[in-house]
Amino acid sequence: MSEINRVTSEIIEALRTSHQTLALAESLTGGMLGGAITSVAGSSDVFIGGIVAYDARMKSEFLAVAPELIAAHGVVSREVALAMAEGAQRRLGSDWAISTTGVAGPGPSGGIAAGTVWIAIVGPEIAMAEQMELPGDREAVRMAAIERTLGAFTRILRG
Repeated sequence: MSEINRVTSEIIEALRTSHQTLALAESLTGGMLGGAITSVAGSSDVFIGGIVAYDARMKSEFLAVAPELIAAHGVVSREVALAMAEGAQRRLGSDWAISTTGVAGPGPSGGIAAGTVWIAIVGPEIAMAEQMELPGDREAVRMAAIERTLGAFTRILRG
């Protein structure tokens, strides 16, 4: 069993035990985080679904991220990552929501270096965001973002 599958299995069991659900808002990972979660049997017990909002307009329209927030902070920011997760939680009606946003590369975007990633996790009595600087090519950045995001969520669920 891969490390991602092991961690995801732990997440699914923890959510199932606590009768909680999970939704996603993905930009940087483009649906790959949802793919990692749904690759584990039993995910349908807790995973509601996700929104892949790659474009800023989609973040506003589907996740209710205020265009003014995007204009003030940029799509790769703590503020937008949190707003994406909160939007997914509200729109999909989940207990927990996770978002990913960043620059995978190969080069910088909007003055932000490749490998710059923000994740946010919101849930019962918690709203946190974490910035990461991840090395490697586009695929390595995206995979590392998934691994680190699942790891962070696992630590939160363990309490």
